[in-house]
Amino acid sequence: MATDAVERIKERLSILDVVAPYVELHKAGKNYKGKSPFTQEKTPSFYVSPDRGMYYCFSTSQGGDIFTFIEKMEGVDFKGALKILAEKAGVELVPEDPKKRSERETDHSIIEAATAFFVKWLTEKDAASSYLLERGMKPQTIAAWRVGYAPGPPDHGWRHLREHLKEKGYTDEQMLRTGLIKPTDGGKEPYDLFRDRIMFPINDPSGRVIAFSGRILTKDTEAPKYVNSPETALFNKSEALFGYDKAKQGIRQYDFSLIVEGQFDVVLAHQAGYHNAVAVSGTALTPHHVALLQRLSNRVVLALDADRAGIAAVRRAADLMLARGMDVKVARLPQGEDPADMIRKDPKQFKDSIGHATHVIEFLLAVLKEEARDVRAYKLRVRDEILPYLLRIENHIDRDHFATVIAHALETMKESIMLEVDRLAREHAKKQTASVAVYEQSLHEVEDRQDTYSRKTALIHYCIALGELLDEHEKRVLYEQLALITATEVAALKERIPPAVFSPLLFTLETEVENVKRRELYQDTVTRLRELRELILKEEIRTKRKELSVAESTGDEAQMATLLDAIGTLQRKLSESPLHEGIFIEESGAV
Repeated sequence: MATDAVERIKERLSILDVVAPYVELHKAGKNYKGKSPFTQEKTPSFYVSPDRGMYYCFSTSQGGDIFTFIEKMEGVDFKGALKILAEKAGVELVPEDPKKRSERETDHSIIEAATAFFVKWLTEKDAASSYLLERGMKPQTIAAWRVGYAPGPPDHGWRHLREHLKEKGYTDEQMLRTGLIKPTDGGKEPYDLFRDRIMFPINDPSGRVIAFSGRILTKDTEAPKYVNSPETALFNKSEALFGYDKAKQGIRQYDFSLIVEGQFDVVLAHQAGYHNAVAVSGTALTPHHVALLQRLSNRVVLALDADRAGIAAVRRAADLMLARGMDVKVARLPQGEDPADMIRKDPKQFKDSIGHATHVIEFLLAVLKEEARDVRAYKLRVRDEILPYLLRIENHIDRDHFATVIAHALETMKESIMLEVDRLAREHAKKQTASVAVYEQSLHEVEDRQDTYSRKTALIHYCIALGELLDEHEKRVLYEQLALITATEVAALKERIPPAVFSPLLFTLETEVENVKRRELYQDTVTRLRELRELILKEEIRTKRKELSVAESTGDEAQMATLLDAIGTLQRKLSESPLHEGIFIEESGAV
């Protein structure tokens, strides 16, 4: 059972064991604190509690246990975190459902078989090999990246890969599931997705092939230049970065990621010594891509085409990365040339472009100046398109620096820039306030039952978190009352609380519990228990009244009598006040 594995992992690994490799921690009372690994900050706001096995980051309002932390840091789901921590703890995971495991293993094996097929065909297709060499790839590079060729018209047929895989025992269903063939209408047989294309395998972070990107070999006005695998159980475009498996060490070593646009750019960049180059695969840059890169370095250089699409990609990257506190620079490439072309013609020119990369705000200022019709148009575009980036920069020193840079570019006072930034900040806050108002209005329109449920859940969460901070006597009394009021075991209630909810509660309440007088704490706790008891009793009364209405409509007098008695009992309980602060004082002897 996965639950057993989780418990064994928690027994062997403390929260400090897991967090310390990522965050420099210092003792802070019973807890440890450090700078948030999720954002850039000067004042540490990331807290770890060894006693409770929890962490909480106040700067980003997120927290949890060792599994949540690994999910965030490694960009994986719970299963991925379980696997990583199990390996670290030396815990053997119970095998998953054999059918699912078998299906995934088959997917990997068929993709691997396709990769080998494409690699073999490259050796038999002189035009494909010659094309790669002309583009500047060395034979050892082609072999290291397992670049291949998918046969297809005009010189070959439409189903070479399908026929090859069928001979190996794979079915059309398996080929469709992994995105290697396409179905047809009218009863015709499926055909290969990739035909007459140079094939670049796309790997997962561990280096296993999960998909492909195919570049057309023979020019065809109707066929797209590039075709990527569709999303499958193995391949998620929003998560995969081409070259990431080979670039991880380089990014750590050079302390920056080099983002280029295409497969040729990545491969030739690595060949030229830039072992930190990656590219997205068939989609725009996503928050998940950014999180993967930021794990390894907080710095990035964008070396994208200098066309309109490239500039748009730079803007999107700035949006995502500046908000995460990353240092984003852009290498200015000659118009009409990509990194692959530059490396093939003059590697030194490419190296100089990377070495002279400028911050994304300075880069965009230069682009707008070149595009603007006149000075006023330039200033207006800077106001609308570049000043909002300053709001995304949380570091005040950086924000002040780039306000000065923008002021110099516009030949105006920095104070004018900051006034405009303040205006944008107010507008942003106003929009947020409006959104909150709409949200609060919608809450008022929710039926009473849902409002009651939300408040009831919050009170239960509060009481359970508070119990973790009390001594054993106080905790036992509180949990006994909570179980009595909810008619549910506290352990069962606790299992329903997400770590992301439980962590901030614990860390926030801890300070309150330490600073408040015991009698005041008992009074507050009893008030909350009373409110919870009242909410639950009223909820039960409403339920009984609905049942009574049904009994009346059907003329069931016996049921009506039973329900009337039950309602009367609940109402008497509602009028009672059995809870008082003395329940804690009597038990613990505290004054």
